[in-house]
Amino acid sequence: MKLTRPVYVGFGMLTPVTIMLVEQLPEHNTGALVKDVSEFVFDDAAIIACLLRQWKIPTAMIGTAVGDDPRGHLLAQQLNTWGVQGEVRISREITTPWEVDVSDETGARTYFWERSPQVLNTLDTADLSLLEGARLAYVDWYDGDHILRAMDEALRLGVPVFLNFEHGHADPELLKQYASRAMICQAVTDDAQLGKVPPLEVAEKLLKAGVQTVLITMAAEGCLAVRGSEVVRVHAPSLYAVDGCGAGATFSAGFIYGYLLGWDLEKSARFATAAASLKVTRAGLKMFPVDEINNLAAQLPVEHDEVAIQASR
Repeated sequence: MKLTRPVYVGFGMLTPVTIMLVEQLPEHNTGALVKDVSEFVFDDAAIIACLLRQWKIPTAMIGTAVGDDPRGHLLAQQLNTWGVQGEVRISREITTPWEVDVSDETGARTYFWERSPQVLNTLDTADLSLLEGARLAYVDWYDGDHILRAMDEALRLGVPVFLNFEHGHADPELLKQYASRAMICQAVTDDAQLGKVPPLEVAEKLLKAGVQTVLITMAAEGCLAVRGSEVVRVHAPSLYAVDGCGAGATFSAGFIYGYLLGWDLEKSARFATAAASLKVTRAGLKMFPVDEINNLAAQLPVEHDEVAIQASR
């Protein structure tokens, strides 16, 4: 059967992850009872590819190589099962990295990850041909300068780039290099997401750097979405958090879903906020149905332009 050409192409690290859910993190040199364990494929580019597949969007991954070991082969099998297109390269010269995420019921997560230069360097030899014909390319700033080749190729092909920048905008050199190549940028005020810097100030800095659409996520406070002179502030619902792991990537997937369907800024931001909010209410990364997300999205409080500006200060 002929595969539908992917409209979303993620570029970045491929890592198997084990997600453990605990009531609260233990004190040093003690333990905690694990309430739930699930496995998935990280980083965010791959998470989004898998999440969008659950909403029937054709996706692909251009990723790092993995080792010729059980974890590497299982990862390739998992992506194939999800229907994510793209070759997973197997190498005997590396071992497959591994990540362990521990989520507690405050909605926070503590993670332990491997990111060896040897594995990241395999991004530089990845085949970029899947970008041709795509409608969006996604990259993460924490993959470093390896993303520049993919961003430049996407731009050459006329494919818009979605950059997950987190708090990387605080570095002027990274802001100049990365933001200037991105059409859509998702960021946080600082590494804790609720810093002293006003979200609008971060958005304006990214717009000035050349980004067309800026998404500032603020954890339980929702998000601020800015495109040109349009400003939308979406408030998150009050829900009981169980597992915050993957919430940021779920927000990205939700916004990308709306973008690919041609939705306006408000509808896309509503859907992204609702999807991320529902995600934290249960363990793992199985997505809620689109209709259920849309039902919650329609109920979220939203402010526009001047009201939103004041609310984000």
